[in-house]
Amino acid sequence: MPNRLAGETSPYLLQHQDNPVDWYPWGPEALERAKAEDKPIFLSIGYSACHWCHVMAHESFEDAGIAALLNERFVCIKVDREERPDLDQIYMDAVQRMTQHGGWPMSMFLTPDLRPFYGGTYWPPQPRMGMPGFAQIASAVAEAWRDRREQAEEMAARLTESLQEPEANAASGRQPTVDLLEAAAAQLQRAFDYQNGGFGSRPKFPHPMGLQFLLRLAHRRRRDELTQLVRLSLDRMARGGIYDHLAGGFARYSVDERWLVPHFEKMLYDNALLTGAYLDGFVATGDPHYSAVVRETADYVLNYMTDATGGFHSAEDADSEGEEGKFYLWTPEEIHSVLGRDAAERFCYVYDVSKAGNFEGRNILNLPKTIEQCVKLKGWDLDPLREELAESRRKLLAVRDRRVRPGKDDKILVSWNSLMIDSLARAASVLNEPRYQEAAARAARFLLDQLRRPDGRMLHCWRAGRARFDAYLDDYAFLINALVSLYQTDFDEAWIESAVQLADTVLRHFSDPAGGFYFTADDHEPLIVRNKELLESSVPSGNAMAATALGRLGRLCGNADYLAAAGAVVESSADLMLRAPTAMGQMLIAADMQVGPMREIVVLGDPRQGDTAQVLADLRRRYQPNHLIACRTPDRVGDAGVLEPAFRGKTMLAAEPTVYVCENFACQAPISGVEAALQAWDELTD
Repeated sequence: MPNRLAGETSPYLLQHQDNPVDWYPWGPEALERAKAEDKPIFLSIGYSACHWCHVMAHESFEDAGIAALLNERFVCIKVDREERPDLDQIYMDAVQRMTQHGGWPMSMFLTPDLRPFYGGTYWPPQPRMGMPGFAQIASAVAEAWRDRREQAEEMAARLTESLQEPEANAASGRQPTVDLLEAAAAQLQRAFDYQNGGFGSRPKFPHPMGLQFLLRLAHRRRRDELTQLVRLSLDRMARGGIYDHLAGGFARYSVDERWLVPHFEKMLYDNALLTGAYLDGFVATGDPHYSAVVRETADYVLNYMTDATGGFHSAEDADSEGEEGKFYLWTPEEIHSVLGRDAAERFCYVYDVSKAGNFEGRNILNLPKTIEQCVKLKGWDLDPLREELAESRRKLLAVRDRRVRPGKDDKILVSWNSLMIDSLARAASVLNEPRYQEAAARAARFLLDQLRRPDGRMLHCWRAGRARFDAYLDDYAFLINALVSLYQTDFDEAWIESAVQLADTVLRHFSDPAGGFYFTADDHEPLIVRNKELLESSVPSGNAMAATALGRLGRLCGNADYLAAAGAVVESSADLMLRAPTAMGQMLIAADMQVGPMREIVVLGDPRQGDTAQVLADLRRRYQPNHLIACRTPDRVGDAGVLEPAFRGKTMLAAEPTVYVCENFACQAPISGVEAALQAWDELTD
């Protein structure tokens, strides 16, 4: 008989609806029962694509004996971390303080008033591999609550007090400088893996925002060695097994330092952020391999992760048919059966497929050598080989698509969708690909139509026709930034009108008077901590993206309040940028914008055709990260609206387009015509 999770929308919670554990979703019913019966809460947090969440569910939560113990001694609550990142942040912080590590599934024991007093991550059902058994732990916690209640309460009080300590000294007030950027880059260089690319050792995460920051500093300071670090990382990731060489897109991370063996789950946010990083890499270097990765990754999202509504799904699982990675693995025999002997032999040589295998007796497709190196070693012709490999990939993908696919988490999250909208919009501009702009605009309209309440406030999550949960800072900040990027693509001022409404909500409901923004609004459900997150994890922190988005929007609209709020976030984060730069990539990007110069380029002309379209296309192909573009047709120059300050006092000269290059709201003399505009772009680039 299904438990109380049967009425939820989260795919993760629905995976547990038939467990014998008497699960509750987080809400008044469970919390009031815990208080009324004075029972501790067992809180289990995970997500649908989490491999070890599936393992613990099968081993422990489907076990009748363990379920009986949990049901008797605890109120059991199951939470999808992607629906409730506010809860996940608080209790993951608690786990890390208790155990010095974290991860999912998260297993936490709380007092009836929600204070944590014991926790961990995955536990096997019985003791093994040096780990205690979950049944043993649950029994010991229940006994401690019954017989040593005072000690449990004391632990809960100490831990809760430590959780309420601020992450950084918001009063430090240090202005961002080029020296700060250089010092942070030096720290990143010390953490860099000069053999394989990326930062640190195994497991290896992509850190796209850190790479984008290094590209910015390389451009600012003419430091080619920083560009080379970024190129090594982008090259090795795109050649590794972390990249899907058949359908495009990236897995979550690599379990080894060489990017070979991925943790096979594919998350929307990774693919959104890496699309943006490879796009920056393409514009900064001109390397066509990077634009190919952008197209393939964007196409993966459009082909496999897009809902009928236009929104983007959250994740594809690591597991299929109960086995991690099975969907993606190949044997030589399978490839020969699809391609025939000669093409298969060439494909297996290039993509590292052997009888012995490179992963548990089977093969993860990857490129240990570049195709150019393979050609040189084998004496093959490059162009015919490229064509053959492309056709082989198409054939193998068609066969793979007939396999049992990994599970799909098809909920639509505002924050993650906004990251994808931003990257698609920018890719549409740089690559002149209208379908990416159309997909980005359709997703944005869906979010604004279906997840915005009548009062203008946003909701966080949508699935199966239901929009739920008050939006978090991430949702607002990521969406504001995406709307600015959409405007930069099609110059539809409705995007900026919506962005301004969202920005005003952020200032009104999320601001900390000491600087920065809380993760939850001032009218959010009361929890034991109101977090103010500055460090990023797999996605930018809400504060870092707020600083980025408000800085961009404030300059476009001439809004001093937005600029002041963005500046306060960056200043309050100065010490953290130096201490933990690998977790502050987006904040370093925001700091780079604050250091400036940040230019506003106002163009008068029709952006969709003729000379104006030509000069805009040329500008978009140049790596100029700290600039914003506003454009109106001549008949709309004097229109009102939130962008009126950008166009105020500007007139059309004789020839279209007319260009004003401005810095800190002071503009140079206008220029007109294609030749003059292109010369202005040359001067900006120099």
